[in-house]
Amino acid sequence: MNKPNDISTVSYCAFLRGVNVNGTNMKMKDVCTLFENQGIKSAYSILASGNILFDSEKPKSELKQILEKALSLHFNYEAFMFIKTKNEIERIIRENPFESDPLFHIYCIITATEYQTENLLNEEIEKIIDTEQEQVLIIGENIYWKVLKGNTLDSKFGKTLAKKNIKNLFTSRNMNTIHKILRKMN
Repeated sequence: MNKPNDISTVSYCAFLRGVNVNGTNMKMKDVCTLFENQGIKSAYSILASGNILFDSEKPKSELKQILEKALSLHFNYEAFMFIKTKNEIERIIRENPFESDPLFHIYCIITATEYQTENLLNEEIEKIIDTEQEQVLIIGENIYWKVLKGNTLDSKFGKTLAKKNIKNLFTSRNMNTIHKILRKMN
């Protein structure tokens, strides 16, 4: 138990949106250095798709503002990220309703709860919830998507996720990536 004056360090994962796609290219080593220059401890990346693990005493909302601003300035793009704690990542894995299937990809749609993205997506989800090629379920604050391999971009929900008016409210990660992240956090 912490004493009242102790500062508690929390393990986080920052999920960057739009990294190394559509002309926004950056080396994860440079991103980690940028994080550490902002006072972040032990920053390191998982894969090249913008998953940065780190420790900090600061709350998520403050970290999000600091890190998005630094990324935007340094890499000259409009940075968007979603920060989750180790407990939140464990919950993503625990609540995943889909069994692994070699014919399908399973994704978690990572959102910031303050955006209530699930409210924006409910209508679209209801249209596809029972199709053979994809399923989308909201469980708690997490959105899970199972889609036939090779159909991700052309699927109904894939097209919904690409809409300009909502695409900055979330990012997606394959559940295999989520598992790799949690293993590195342990």
